[in-house]
Amino acid sequence: MPSIAVIGAQWGDEGKGKITDYEAGRADMVVRYQGGSNAGHTIKVGEEVFALHILPSGIVRKGVINVIGNGVIVDLISLDREIAELESRGKNVEGLKISDRANVILNWHRLLDGAEERLRGSKTVGTTGKGIGPCYSDKIARSGIRMGDLLDPELLEERLDTVMPMKLKVMDILGVRLAQNKEELFKELLAYGRKYEKYITDTSVLVNDALDQGKNVLFEGAQGTMLDIDHGTYPFVTSSNCVAGAICTGSGVGPKRVDEIMGVLKAYTTRVGAGPFPTELKDATGEMLMNVGGEFGTTTGRARRCGWLDLLVVEHAARLNGLTQFAVTKLDVMNGLKTVKVAVAYEIDGKKVYHFPGNFKMLERAKPVYEELDGWSGWKEEETMEIVRGGFDALPKEMRQYIGYIEKRSKVPARIISIGKGREETIRR
Repeated sequence: MPSIAVIGAQWGDEGKGKITDYEAGRADMVVRYQGGSNAGHTIKVGEEVFALHILPSGIVRKGVINVIGNGVIVDLISLDREIAELESRGKNVEGLKISDRANVILNWHRLLDGAEERLRGSKTVGTTGKGIGPCYSDKIARSGIRMGDLLDPELLEERLDTVMPMKLKVMDILGVRLAQNKEELFKELLAYGRKYEKYITDTSVLVNDALDQGKNVLFEGAQGTMLDIDHGTYPFVTSSNCVAGAICTGSGVGPKRVDEIMGVLKAYTTRVGAGPFPTELKDATGEMLMNVGGEFGTTTGRARRCGWLDLLVVEHAARLNGLTQFAVTKLDVMNGLKTVKVAVAYEIDGKKVYHFPGNFKMLERAKPVYEELDGWSGWKEEETMEIVRGGFDALPKEMRQYIGYIEKRSKVPARIISIGKGREETIRR
């Protein structure tokens, strides 16, 4: 495992946290390269459950360096909270490193996020309200504050003098008010700088040095391919690039430095919030998948919409990311279904469509064309580890056929099979 990327192949919530944690058992370094505290990665180790938003998912592993890359936007409040929670549970975060080039979420980003979403009226895009979009907007508009700025009082004051008057005018137009004045914000950010100074560094140098030394580096994506700002269901997407190309820009490495790209694929499909979802099930089966799968957002707590696996989405993700392998998750949630369906095409305005369209209005009119496969019987929870020890061949025949069907259609091999929430409830092929 020289270097590998773990990327969501659907609309997020595929189980990237578990798979990253599982793969981190072989890694020297885990690098988060995009997104912010709008991510929600859940890790189950024994009876302990860790819900992470900003910290990389290798943070619960001993001896692993965890990097927050320059492509991530840092919510200092969330970061504070997560570190305190981990330390209270006996976890050491001394191996954490934060890019000096990572942008910082400020209070005006949260206020503007809420105001903009309210102004959209009935056409909301379903943001988490954490200031992600406005922070990325400032980054692109060259109006951002970066982690390295917090270490230089003169530079920080200069940046605030430049940026803050603009933000106050925009907030005044939108009818929101910042509770802090410049002096208060300046002191707060300097205090954060002193607190996190030991973690802030040029992480591009750190990551490239690790790769030069032949160390195992794992790149962790947030959200999922279908939420990518360019290639997802725009405008119902996140504010960053979630595809493999973002690894380079978000962590400061060249394209040839990533050896394997693993797509995390849930055995069915889910998405949170607004936006088109052709295979959504608004029936008893959809409700079963939601309840048995525990489909409630780690970040927002919102119920996830559930539906059958969509191969147009899978093939879209495989192509955009150059996937070399899959980790298939939550197969156990579908235990007991007599039949399972897979969408192989859409019918839109009377025509068959075989590639995922970029027009969300077309997607809203899309009717999935399904192929039906045999379902499989389940097993008792206490039998899960016996199946894991037996390996892939111990899985029900119909489940193996389902995995094989996905592999054949996508031309991507499934190397990891997850059949439970726990770290150990995983089969490596």
